[in-house]
Amino acid sequence: MRAAPRFFTGVSFVLIVLTLGVAQAQKKEIKIGFSVEAANGERWQTDLDEFQQRAHELGGAVVIRSANGDDDLQFRQIKNLLNDGIDVLVFLPHDTGKAGRIVEAAHAKHVPVISYDRLASGAVDLYVGFDLFSVGRQQAQSLVDRAPKGKYLLLGGSPLDANSKVVRAGQMKVLQAFMSRGDIHAVADVWVPEWSAVEAYIMVTRELNKLKVPPAAIVASNDAIAGGAIQALEDKGWSGKVLVSGQDADLAAIERIFDGSQLMTVYKPVGSEARAAAEAAIKLARHENVKSRTKVPNGRLTTKAILLKPICVTRENAKQTVLKDGFQKLEIVKQGLPKDKRAQLDKR
Repeated sequence: MRAAPRFFTGVSFVLIVLTLGVAQAQKKEIKIGFSVEAANGERWQTDLDEFQQRAHELGGAVVIRSANGDDDLQFRQIKNLLNDGIDVLVFLPHDTGKAGRIVEAAHAKHVPVISYDRLASGAVDLYVGFDLFSVGRQQAQSLVDRAPKGKYLLLGGSPLDANSKVVRAGQMKVLQAFMSRGDIHAVADVWVPEWSAVEAYIMVTRELNKLKVPPAAIVASNDAIAGGAIQALEDKGWSGKVLVSGQDADLAAIERIFDGSQLMTVYKPVGSEARAAAEAAIKLARHENVKSRTKVPNGRLTTKAILLKPICVTRENAKQTVLKDGFQKLEIVKQGLPKDKRAQLDKR
């Protein structure tokens, strides 16, 4: 006896179509636009490599654009990416205040937006970065632990970068009590355009020339401007006599930590950041939920965020952190040190 033919109800048919649609969307290669304000520097190349690798593993294809620090060029490049049909946009803005137009352009095309490492103004769908308030706290705490009294020079990052202000807020969370008591006196508070080592050198040289004795510390917000500050100290014969902070765990900074001219840096495992952003990009493109327990203030808005934990690096723990992770290589660090410092490093 033949079985009676089965007919799908309207609801069942719709569910089948939707299921097939989701399955097809998951199989489809996701096209990710990744725009960086500038790709120069060891830091950003690492980010791009890690992001591409993880996106490829998850079925994504990445189209990268670098704007060489030009806000208008970045805007044009991203509009071209949107016109080419990207499924999701990940971008590192140059001027975070001007980046709102990029977010609006993407949303006009119904493309979700991830603001990477710097929080762009506007209704971005997700921010992926590090806890920069903690970065600033770690920098300042490392300095006051060694020099709880004295003259400090505050050296902030680019005034166009909202991250600079967050790092400074973290620094001041530690420093304010010391300043209020009169234990620490800020002899200067300067902000370095474009996080430029050259500009930092010029600005710190100008401030040091006003002093008869070296300050106790320079609160440098990243390693590039720390390097400029340390060069200015060397010109005065004060290198090694002034505590200097940093951020990014650049090769030159790790070398300076071991030669004694820089006290610390903050290591941000950028591979973790890039992989987290790639995973989130794939999920957003597939209209899946991205889990996050954190929201960060963004002007009048709050933005869903994935914040990773930074690590304070000193001479005492560099081998167990940046060197162990392979972010910097021990043999390469040793090449940049004098023989006596190399010998000390081998003993640690």
